[in-house]
Amino acid sequence: MPSEPQNKPAKPRLKLSATRDITIVATLVVLGLYAGAKFLIPLTMALLVNVLIIALSDRVVSLTRLPVWLANIAGVTVVLAGLFTIMYVLGSQATQFARSINTYENQFDGAVNRITGLVGNDVTSFIRDNLISIDMSYVARLLLGSATSLLNQFFLISLYVAFLMAERLAFRKKIQLAAGNPQLGAELATVLDAISFSLQRYVGVKTFISLVTASISYTVFRVLGLEYAETWAVLTFALNFIPSIGSIIAVFFPAMIALVQFETIGPFLIIVLGCGTIQFLIGNFLDPAMLGRSLNMSTFLVVLALTFWTTVWGLIGAFLSVPLTVCILIIFSHIPALRPVAILMSLDGRLGDTEPATDVR
Repeated sequence: MPSEPQNKPAKPRLKLSATRDITIVATLVVLGLYAGAKFLIPLTMALLVNVLIIALSDRVVSLTRLPVWLANIAGVTVVLAGLFTIMYVLGSQATQFARSINTYENQFDGAVNRITGLVGNDVTSFIRDNLISIDMSYVARLLLGSATSLLNQFFLISLYVAFLMAERLAFRKKIQLAAGNPQLGAELATVLDAISFSLQRYVGVKTFISLVTASISYTVFRVLGLEYAETWAVLTFALNFIPSIGSIIAVFFPAMIALVQFETIGPFLIIVLGCGTIQFLIGNFLDPAMLGRSLNMSTFLVVLALTFWTTVWGLIGAFLSVPLTVCILIIFSHIPALRPVAILMSLDGRLGDTEPATDVR
């Protein structure tokens, strides 16, 4: 008897309309992030500052048993005072450094000659042809200009933080009411808790690690007598929040200034080898040990996120690239349709308390 034709299930295909809609939505999101940068950047900074304040206040409560309101006041005072100090140091020395950068450029040619005997003529020629052509004044304005602009927005960020802290307890109740049903409200609360926990851990640990790195580097700069030691220490603290390249930049600039300022090669080597070694050890051992698997992001994703957010929001986007991507990964992990994307974004396929996804179809 002739066999009956078997109805094979059709393979799911991504419809053209779905592809079109996804492309339109992604394009609109990117354009919205770019066009609304002046509004979104201070708000995002305020959210991260708020996360750091909550982490600090919770830590104070667990250690001292102080009332929550008093711990919140202590957290707000410490964090905002520290943030203002960072912005003030960068803002106050930015103009002075920008004015003297031309002097450093004129002395750089002579400084390169000092390392000829150390690295050879070929490397010296490469440095002369490539580094001297860099517009150092533009780079200085790019780095320090962002800090000066951020100083001007400090009041706005502080205002956002004040209202966020005031509505901290009421926000969860409003989420429950806005959800409409208890199950959806519980799911939204779970997502917010996961985001809050990951951001608190990342911002808290990264702040502590960056503070340790900046303190050690500042001690080295002061012992050497490096000019603008406070600026380089603050930049070291801030640049450690930029993944991959931040620590390199944090060593590069003070090393170049030492090469120009001093008549000997010793201070340059101390900064490159000493501070570079500190950055390497902290970045490759202390940082992963303290953060553990709380982020669990693919290394390629970190670099990709750094490129994307820097393109959209400039230098501030580089600082915010990791926490913003962490939020996206957590949100995707709680949406069934986007969970496979979250698995691909993760480092080892584990999302939260789930097992590794070995059969993603």
